[in-house]
Amino acid sequence: MLDTFRSSSKLTKTFTGHTAFACTVDYSTFNDSQLLCSGSWDKTVRIWNTKTNKQIQSFSGHLSHVYCAKFSSYHYHNHRRNVVCSSSVDKTIRFWDIKDGRQLQIFHGHVGWVGGIKFSSFNGGRYFCSGSDDKTIHLWDVETSKSLHVFNGHTRSVWCVDISPSQSNNNMLDESNNIGVIGGNGYTICSGSWDKTICTWDIETTKQLVVFKGHKNWIRSVKYGSNKFGTICGANAILSGSDDESVRLWDIRSGQQIQVFNGHTNQ
Repeated sequence: MLDTFRSSSKLTKTFTGHTAFACTVDYSTFNDSQLLCSGSWDKTVRIWNTKTNKQIQSFSGHLSHVYCAKFSSYHYHNHRRNVVCSSSVDKTIRFWDIKDGRQLQIFHGHVGWVGGIKFSSFNGGRYFCSGSDDKTIHLWDVETSKSLHVFNGHTRSVWCVDISPSQSNNNMLDESNNIGVIGGNGYTICSGSWDKTICTWDIETTKQLVVFKGHKNWIRSVKYGSNKFGTICGANAILSGSDDESVRLWDIRSGQQIQVFNGHTNQ
């Protein structure tokens, strides 16, 4: 797959419109539309149609830099609405309706800037988590607009988060895969922090599970592995990227580092 991509890869489109650093993108297909969303230090969230190469919407309600933007699977699967969720230095998380061009919800709770956000792989994306400069991770319920739990343990800002992949071979909307209000049936959150550690948290018990140490600088990205792609340890692995110029692979079961990928020459 990698060889095929390498031999055929080329720049196909460029989307221009932001007036400052664009630091986040997400992609989704809604019905016959292929959409891209982006967030920027120009305080806007923008939506692009990848077929026409045109910007179709711009949201400017945030009061400061936008750090992360994600399409909301919950709104699409449950209400057939195209909605984007964004986090910002203004300490808020906001939901935007693409068709109506308006803000739907605003989540307050963090007392520092909000970095990464991630929707759950269960309950049709009803839950999502967020990391913040206030050193915490919040677990939110989109349907009720409430924070269900605050995870404490990091000693510095939490920049990135992920939720473990679906543990069922069924579709994510399968009722048998549903959880309770805060029960998780084995699902976990992983978080990367400026304290140089990666932590995992049990959603059901809300307890901290494993702390991975090894990076020499801030953690900028964390991602659970997947059995789909046959990665080492599959879904029992976590990948992380850091300002120490390395990418590392961790085994969740043993709590140990499996491999270090070096090659980058800057953060």
